[in-house]
Amino acid sequence: MKDFALICLIAAGSGLGVTLLGLLGLRALRNRSLSVALAAMSVVTIAGMAAGTVGVSQAMLLSSHDLTVVMVVCAVSAMLAIAVAMVLGRPVVADVRALRGTARALGGGPPPPAPPRQVSAVAELAELGRELERAGVQLAESRARERAVEHARRELIAWISHDLRTPLAGLRAMAEALEDGLPEDPARYHRRIRTEVDRLSGMVDDLFELSRIQAGALKLSPARVSLYDLVADAMAGTEELARSRSVRVAGEDMAAVPVRVDGREMSRALTNLLVNAIRHTPSDGTVAVGVRTAAGEVVVSVTDACGGIPEEDLPRVFDTGWRGTHARTPSPAGGAGLGLAIVRGIVEAHAGRVAVANTGTGCRFEVRLPAG
Repeated sequence: MKDFALICLIAAGSGLGVTLLGLLGLRALRNRSLSVALAAMSVVTIAGMAAGTVGVSQAMLLSSHDLTVVMVVCAVSAMLAIAVAMVLGRPVVADVRALRGTARALGGGPPPPAPPRQVSAVAELAELGRELERAGVQLAESRARERAVEHARRELIAWISHDLRTPLAGLRAMAEALEDGLPEDPARYHRRIRTEVDRLSGMVDDLFELSRIQAGALKLSPARVSLYDLVADAMAGTEELARSRSVRVAGEDMAAVPVRVDGREMSRALTNLLVNAIRHTPSDGTVAVGVRTAAGEVVVSVTDACGGIPEEDLPRVFDTGWRGTHARTPSPAGGAGLGLAIVRGIVEAHAGRVAVANTGTGCRFEVRLPAG
């Protein structure tokens, strides 16, 4: 046991001394490339093992010939081990370089390229590569959404600036005419001013509502209500507008189904849909409203007689400021092109979805909400 303990002590001392020197060398190479670090680590490990072997061989009083043989065997084994370590380390270095390129591409704009090899030498590096790819896809989607939001914001500013400038110019002209005492019927000017002020107030309200939705500041107070009642209230609220435009609003298949929604916000969304349908339906036309259940959802449909929307414009119907025309002219109905964008924001805030499709003679808007 004494000899065995002495051998262990000699081996540990010899190997430890060389290992400590090797660690100092590795510390000096800590800013070098991964390939250099792997080679140095292999040299340190093998040198420590060889030092322990040679130290024990000397303590065993081997002949000089035997000691030379042991040292040659250790040297050859060390060179072979270093060569194997270098060969095995090359795929790891390649993986790291590929991951570095992928990470660098994340900030460049286009989606990052996939690593050149499908199978990584190290499982952790392979998982890291997949995570970087997923992050790149999410980043590309985020950039696309950001560009779309920026485009919508600029378009909205262009629409609103024009729509605000037109009524403000009219108000200024009417105010100046009243100051000069020119109109023969001042009451008519007063009514016109009141109409323009109401229009501007509605635009400001829509802008405020849309800004709350886009900022995620829309606070909902959901409660269990009958969707039939909400739709009936919206129909009653738009009755005067429909009468003034000689449009009939008819309820078809109105099922009394419960939903859990914020009654005030959902009423606004349904009213916006009805107002949009009435304004785009010609005189003596009909707007059909229905409430039904389908596949665990509650569906509200509003069908107008607008003649249909071009297929290429259907994806943009719910975009902010969209009116179906490239000309920036004020809406004859006084809207700012925000109503349908508000509808989508309110419906999506209730975990629902809204869609539009052509029906031949018009369009059908459908609001789908989780059944309550």
